[in-house]
Parts: sequence; structure tokens; C-alpha cells
Amino acid sequence: MKKRTFWRVAAMLLTIALITAACGDDDDAVTTTAAPGTTVAAVTTTEAPSADPIVLCELAYYTGPFGPYGASLTAEVVFPFAEVVNQDPPLGREIVMVHEDIGTVGEGQAARTCVEQHGADIMFSPAHEYLGYRDWMLGVVADTGGPLMPTVHGGSIPGNIGGVASEPIFRAQGSDEGQAVMDVAFAESLGITSIVIVTTPTAGYQLAADAAEIAAGIAGIEVLARIDAPGEAATYRTEVQQIIDLNPGAIVIQAQAVESATMIKQAFEAGASLLWLGELGWSETEFVGTATPAAIDGSLGVYYPTFGLDTTTAAYDYYCPIWEGNPDYMQFTEDAGCNDAYAHTTYDLGIMTALAIEAGGSVNAADWAPAMQAVANAPGTLCYTYPECLALIRSGEEIDYYGVTGPESYSAGGVNGVIPAMTPFNSDGTFGDQVLLDADRYLELLEPSTSVYTG
Repeated sequence: MKKRTFWRVAAMLLTIALITAACGDDDDAVTTTAAPGTTVAAVTTTEAPSADPIVLCELAYYTGPFGPYGASLTAEVVFPFAEVVNQDPPLGREIVMVHEDIGTVGEGQAARTCVEQHGADIMFSPAHEYLGYRDWMLGVVADTGGPLMPTVHGGSIPGNIGGVASEPIFRAQGSDEGQAVMDVAFAESLGITSIVIVTTPTAGYQLAADAAEIAAGIAGIEVLARIDAPGEAATYRTEVQQIIDLNPGAIVIQAQAVESATMIKQAFEAGASLLWLGELGWSETEFVGTATPAAIDGSLGVYYPTFGLDTTTAAYDYYCPIWEGNPDYMQFTEDAGCNDAYAHTTYDLGIMTALAIEAGGSVNAADWAPAMQAVANAPGTLCYTYPECLALIRSGEEIDYYGVTGPESYSAGGVNGVIPAMTPFNSDGTFGDQVLLDADRYLELLEPSTSVYTG
């Protein structure tokens, strides 16, 4: 097995400068949309495209609980298409982008806007609220053959949904529930015998907390309490005091970065030194900024789950200079450089989406969904970059794409595999060396702990 290192995510601020898109505009101009308050330069083309463009509509996060990260998440969606794919687009069709904020109107309404107003061929990142509009979306796909639905934030969608032409959802990484199971697997490896689980109302966090409870039971770890805290609260002192009184071996938190960090800071201010296990959003700079290095240093430990990265291949060598060489993207990940987890998974998902369009010959889900499985999974000629893989497809070869995140592998339900690891924070708030988990034990805990859709 190749030696692997692991990702880090860093700065996510609220500015963006590279959002291209539109549907229904003149052939000679591409309009732009952006988060409220951002400045975006219009992009123009000097020649009409050789074929109708492919419209990608992102379900974006400019307002609501994830608003502080919306611009950076959009930049990560823009990157693979603007900087790589559109240099030689699939089927000769440029991919243009439009971005619909889900934070105010809700994901279902934003999805309708993507389909009904923008005519989206690709609807990027259905997420926490997907089940609420799933029946409508299944009807749209049945009637029109689309849109395609690659997703970075679809971890709350049960793993038996997607991966097929009738429901073309493919996730960039494992399920949200899997992150909480990693926390439990890590606690078990440390000999922890009791935990408290804390979560907030977001659907994905609730599912993850459910999975943590089940996994803890399998591992023989006592759950002293499950605390359902309010979202986006200014203070969590009541919940923190409850945790302190219970004196658990570890606290598993499934909540966004600022909420989690507030709890850690307030526990430190109350004089408690505890072991905190969280979720990938803790890698965002707002986490350390809110928790403070002093509170992190005063804790027994602060860890979040992550997934693997292979820096030894041509995939990373190709990706890294393009990302690091462009300040439009590096403004969000200056401290982490190329090692930004969401940027990596979004990049690989975008590249595979485009390769599957080329391999399948259309943007119809009946062609694209099986092509996604084919370009990601063996057998096929191993390839590492979009230009290399695209050339192989055009020469008639089957491919096996090996990306920045390593060998891509989709389950029957369209869930990409991950390499389980935990990332600690150093006493100064920087990231420490990741701790590999026992993958076999992780899978033993994961399968019976994750939800299956039965509706």
C-alpha cells in the first residue's frame, strides 16, 4: 500500500472572486452571481462555444448557519471546472455555473430554482434537506433524465439512496454518520468507557449523533447522556455544566464549528479539562478563533475525524500548483496550502463528474450514472489527471481514476470510500499529525450504525 498522509482544512472567510455562470444569456457573455456583499468580476468570452454549454447550479451556503463558509465552499466548486475541466471540456461543451443560496429560502426551493429557472444539467450538492423534496426530484429525473447530482455535502443522505440512473447522487466522501462513528472508534482505541453526545438540530448532525449512540453500544461504551442543544446559540453554559457534572471520558460533539468551539471555550472558562471529539467542520479557522488556543491547550485533547490524502502521485502533483498558484482560491486556505480536505474531495468529484460525462456521451443520468461507477472503480487503465484520463477515454479505453484523495471507489449507493483518521489540535491551535484508525474495526462499527432509508 502506498504511504499516505492526511488532509487539513483551514481558512474559510466570506469573500469570493471567481463565480462564473448563467443560463439564458447571450452566447458571447457569461454573467455571474455571488453571495450577498461579495465582489465578482464579470467574465466574457471572445468566441461562441462550439456546443451548448452544460449548466451547473450549486446549492450554495451564503446565509444561514453555514453562511460564514459559503464563499469558500463555492470557490472549491468553481476550481475544478474553471481551472481544469473548461480547458478541454467534456463533449466540447463548456461548463458554466450559477449559484443558488439555500440558507434563506431552503434547499428545496433552491433546487426548484436550479431546475425550473436555470435549466440545470448538474445540480451540485443536494444535502441535509434532500429527503424533503426527493419525490419531486425523482419525478424530474424520470421525466427529463436529469439533473445529475454530484454532492460534497450529501453526507446526511442515507447510503442506500443514489448511485443509479433513477437517482444520480454521488457523494464526494463518506456519510456524516461515519464521522461520529470515527469518534467512537477512536474513543474505544483509547480505552474510553463513557461518553456524552452533544448535537444541534441540523439533520446531518442528528443522524451522526444517532450513529454515535449505536456505535457506542456496540463498542461497550456507556452513553451518559445525549444533549440536544439549540443551534447558533450565543452561550452553551447550561449544556457545558451538564457535561462537567457527568464527568465523561470523552465528549462527542456533532455541531458546526462555532457552536462546538463555544462549548469548548466555556468549559475551559469553567475550569474543566476534557477530551473533545468532533466533526470535519472543526478544521475551519472559525473553530480555533472561537475556542481560542488557550482553551485547546487546557483540554485533555481536541480531535476531529478526517479522511485520507495521497501526496505521492501525479494527481497531487498536478492539482497542487494550480491551487496554490491562484490567490482567488488560496485566500481561503492560506495556512493549509494544498492540504484542504473539502477542496480535495470537491476537486476529485468535479473531475470525475466531467470524465463521466465524456465517457457516457451525454448529460443524461442513464448514461452518466453508470459512467461514474466505471471511471471511479476498477477495472480500467489507471490515470491521475483530467487531461490524461480524458485522452484515454477519447481513445476508447476504460479508465480507473486515482485522484488527490487516492483510489476513488463508489458503493452501489454512490458513496465514496474514505480512509479513517483523527486529526488533533496542537496546544497553539495548529493541526497535529493525524492518527490512523483501525479500518476493519471502523467498518465493523459503521455498517450497523448508519441509517437506511425505508420510506
